[in-house]
Amino acid sequence: MRGTPPPRRAWAALALGLAATLTACGADGDTEPPHTPAGLTAQAGSATSVHVMWRAPDTADGVSGYQVFQDGRLVRELPADKTMTDIAGLTPRTAYSFTVRAEDGAGNRSPLSAPAEVTTPAAKAEDHQAPTAPPATTGRPEGPRAVRLSWGAATDDTGVTAYDVYQAGVRVHTASGADTGTTVTGLQPGTAYEFTVRARDGSDNSSPDGPPAAVTTPADPGQAPQTAPGSFTATASPGTVELAWTAPDTGRATSEYQLYVNDRPVTVIQFGAGAVPQDRATYRLTTTEPGGTVWTLKLRARLPDGNWGAFSEERRILLAG
Repeated sequence: MRGTPPPRRAWAALALGLAATLTACGADGDTEPPHTPAGLTAQAGSATSVHVMWRAPDTADGVSGYQVFQDGRLVRELPADKTMTDIAGLTPRTAYSFTVRAEDGAGNRSPLSAPAEVTTPAAKAEDHQAPTAPPATTGRPEGPRAVRLSWGAATDDTGVTAYDVYQAGVRVHTASGADTGTTVTGLQPGTAYEFTVRARDGSDNSSPDGPPAAVTTPADPGQAPQTAPGSFTATASPGTVELAWTAPDTGRATSEYQLYVNDRPVTVIQFGAGAVPQDRATYRLTTTEPGGTVWTLKLRARLPDGNWGAFSEERRILLAG
């Protein structure tokens, strides 16, 4: 049986009630835009490409992605875990201006960043010769989340226009061809990294990797829980090194540790059932290295979630003859 439609006044009351409900819901929703991305840079990698990078805002902003603009025109939309991009297909010897803004899951967008200006270099005809590899690379931590890298200048028949920094085979940074150093940010505390640098010319020819630079960021005291092994010691005797440390409080007994010597992983120390240390752990490392060899040692624990925790303090020793 077909029902009787409500009178016009009832429809009006229903519409007003629905509008009030929607307004109330909107007032309780997320209307706060994320902060503007900072530290925007634009570096010409070749005559026809530019590498654009920026720093992510606070994670509390709930950023879900970024929009990159070239001369006011949207050219890239990226997920939240990407804070760099390459813009290709550009014109040689041309000035460009890039800006970026953040967007959160509710669709709120930050103001545009300050612009980064760059001019692409002139194109070099028929250049197929790659630059030489940077002859040396060194690195040092700058706090728990940044590393300062330096390298020797590469050479090229038409000139080096950029240096690309790689970590674990992935490019993570690009610096100017006039630079021989840069700071890489956004790293994790208490983590071992290995960086290499490649030189690039105006025709996008890339050199081989330069020598690797191994750097470990220090633990962040503000992190909780503290996952680094404590009171780490290393004592050299002829043919052996005695290690001792206090097991970290990770929520359960730790049976596995990764040992680094001279910033490189050399072994995983495992304690079998019934032998897992509850407090103080010891391990004897056998070595055939000649006496007087310098070692720096540190280790980290396998956490209950399967990841590695923060590194212990680093110890420097001379092997005994």
